[in-house]
Amino acid sequence: MRKCLRAKIIEVCDTKIAQKGERVGLSFYAFFKNRNDDPELLMEAATWWISTHKLDHFEKAQRIKTMVLADK
Repeated sequence: MRKCLRAKIIEVCDTKIAQKGERVGLSFYAFFKNRNDDPELLMEAATWWISTHKLDHFEKAQRIKTMVLADK
């Protein structure tokens, strides 16, 4: 996973957890703007989320952050 994607995932997870609490869930779309301005990065996130880790559409932000930090 690219460093920029890893950093974005951690940033979004931290923000969502701070706003809505430890139990907040999100999808991989949360890491991107409504407009698809970087399709390669979106596919990288989708592949990591769906193919590599077989995650559900929505997962707890804390779980995703932990996985990204461990997946170095």
